[in-house]
Amino acid sequence: MSENLNNKALFPINPSDPTPLYAQLDRAIRLGISIGRLPTDAQLPTVRQLAVDLCINSNTVAKVYRDLERSGILETRRGIGTFIKAPAPKAMAKSERDKLLVSLTDRFLAEAAAMGFSADQLLAHLANRLRKGA
Repeated sequence: MSENLNNKALFPINPSDPTPLYAQLDRAIRLGISIGRLPTDAQLPTVRQLAVDLCINSNTVAKVYRDLERSGILETRRGIGTFIKAPAPKAMAKSERDKLLVSLTDRFLAEAAAMGFSADQLLAHLANRLRKGA
């Protein structure tokens, strides 16, 4: 996974997005796990390699890895690397999942509002997508 193009595709970071870089990377890793792009026991790039590939500070990558490890999503195997421990939804406690859902909802609503969509439009679109099987 240390190849530049693969890491940029797996972990899309947009410096012009108002969302902090660490939050974007955290979200990208969690999304990759939840959709199966990052399966259990997959090895993540080293902190240094991912920072170079994404053109972000290595402290940012280290913070995300550390936070995800504390959440039980990643595990660091000394001398080997950082690995996906378990799918994000199963690894998180209910209170952590609730906080994540609130944060996700707030970001979604804020980004949609910035693009001119109303909450009613969002709800109607989501309901329609769910009826169609997403």
